[in-house]
Amino acid sequence: MNQETLKDIFQRNVSLMKACGVTYEQWQHEPILDFDTDLRVGERLGWTAMPTKSLFLRFKSGDFALLLTHKNARLDAKRVKALMGQRPSIASDNEMMAAIGCVPGAVCPFGLPESIHIILDESLLTFESLMYTPGLPEFTFAFPAANLMALLDALPNRILRLPVVESH
Repeated sequence: MNQETLKDIFQRNVSLMKACGVTYEQWQHEPILDFDTDLRVGERLGWTAMPTKSLFLRFKSGDFALLLTHKNARLDAKRVKALMGQRPSIASDNEMMAAIGCVPGAVCPFGLPESIHIILDESLLTFESLMYTPGLPEFTFAFPAANLMALLDALPNRILRLPVVESH
């Protein structure tokens, strides 16, 4: 893990929040690299925001994308294929670290290289507030979900929206 890269990602996240005028909460804690630690730290700190999940995907074309969703969601490869025109697979940890500099279990959805597409699971827009790891796994940020589109719109990345599936 390159600590300088992670610090740079963290600073880009702080700058993004400030540039977009988004108020956010910040906690420093033991590194969170898995859901068990996330649950334990969240209970101790009294978190109420919905944890996001960032799945780093690769495609046969050589493109990469980050699927930004919530912690309970699973990859729906058929829906992503319909959106992207090709079937996704989850990138290896080594591919992910080389492409975006994040560590496994603490993938940051903001401050990615411009070539990485971001696929937004629009169900995130239904929550009151969202949490994520801003690069450094010992930090967590929470912000109002109503500000998510402003943050994404401020990024140079291509943003693709994965609509909420209507249940009948």
